[in-house]
Amino acid sequence: MPDLLIHDCDILRNEGDRAWVDLHQDIWVDGVRIKDIQPASSMPSPGNLRIVEAGGRLAIPGLMNTHAHVPMTLFRGLAEDVSVEAWFNDYIWPVESNLTPEDVYWGALLGMAEMIEAGVTCVADHYFAMDQVAQAAADAGMRALLAWAVFAHEGEAKLEQTCKFVQRWQGKADGRITAWLGPHAPYTTTPDFLRLCARRAQELGVGIHTHVSETAEQVRLSLEQYGVTPVRMLLDTGILERPAILAHCAYPSDADLEILHGKRAGVAHAPKTYLKLGSGIPDLRRYLNAGIPVGLATDGAASSNTLDILEQLRMMVLSQKNLAGDSTVMPVAKALGIAFQGSAQVLQMGSDLGEVTPGRLADITLIRQDGAHVFPRINPAANLIYSSRAADVDTVICNGQVLLENGQLLTIDKAQVKREVSRRLARLSQRVPGNRIAIYPA
Repeated sequence: MPDLLIHDCDILRNEGDRAWVDLHQDIWVDGVRIKDIQPASSMPSPGNLRIVEAGGRLAIPGLMNTHAHVPMTLFRGLAEDVSVEAWFNDYIWPVESNLTPEDVYWGALLGMAEMIEAGVTCVADHYFAMDQVAQAAADAGMRALLAWAVFAHEGEAKLEQTCKFVQRWQGKADGRITAWLGPHAPYTTTPDFLRLCARRAQELGVGIHTHVSETAEQVRLSLEQYGVTPVRMLLDTGILERPAILAHCAYPSDADLEILHGKRAGVAHAPKTYLKLGSGIPDLRRYLNAGIPVGLATDGAASSNTLDILEQLRMMVLSQKNLAGDSTVMPVAKALGIAFQGSAQVLQMGSDLGEVTPGRLADITLIRQDGAHVFPRINPAANLIYSSRAADVDTVICNGQVLLENGQLLTIDKAQVKREVSRRLARLSQRVPGNRIAIYPA
């Protein structure tokens, strides 16, 4: 017997070059998966069934954030209008040296409250003290792919600590948590350290989440120091033998794209960060033409200020049109394909997420369509991209559990989270000379 009925919603569909909406549908959820979809009220409802009344709401797959540093909500607004080098060396890496595991937990919970309210059900997070992030995800009810960031200077002992994290949390929280390894980036590690990470990932049977080719300068430094691009280094060290999330990968060469073709690797695209830091927007047609999955990401709130995937979706579409000087680039269906199916592929969850259809995991977001800013509903799919806001999110379901209903969080005490974060801010924002977790090369 199904556990949950989403009654009388409109369901967003996209396939190939077509996007449309199926009106007045019922979604039946059995356990953690979608069991059936039928026209509204066409099947009798058992008396003990939980019913979510969704009349007028648009049902979309739960939004996915393919690369974030969720606890960096603690540093939102701390480093504005500075260069990339100053952002790392003078602001963020110094203040991150102040973090305690408890800080990370509350910062993660704040970010998860923000994401749930914005319709995000799944996040690939790359940060520190990841046991605390995993606990926050378990408490919040979100789906999470978690990787503990590690630098080469921290040594093999720290890598082994992150491997133990993987073993502790893999498959926990009713299967919502996936744990991978997270070497920070080629520019903060070494080829030998990356080889070690690849070997340990192979032994553990897990993937790798890392930053790569974020800026043109990083690529230049890699060529100067090692004689290869960062992507080629990932190939040479065995990283690409494992499933991989490549955060940003904004400056791949044509040879890099050939390397990535056919690999189990996808690119996490966070356009707001690139625009804000002035680091340049990549042409996503190059990746898609090479058959490389692309998904949407926010990066951390210290660089992008929000964890709002709808905002990133809109910025992706507009920046791609502007970059190409062509209004026909990135049409509605293609953009939705990146947001949903593409993001699911980047997360290596393409058969479970990204579509509201029977058999998929019950990660579903309901969006209000009654605001003046989305009326009339001539094209609801286009409205989702160009008009909808995070504030339009009404109900969020992850793994069959309702996390947000009628705009109200059910799993997180947001007032308590804000109090806990507030009392930490004075200590966390101190920049002590000489204290930083790493050095950004320049």
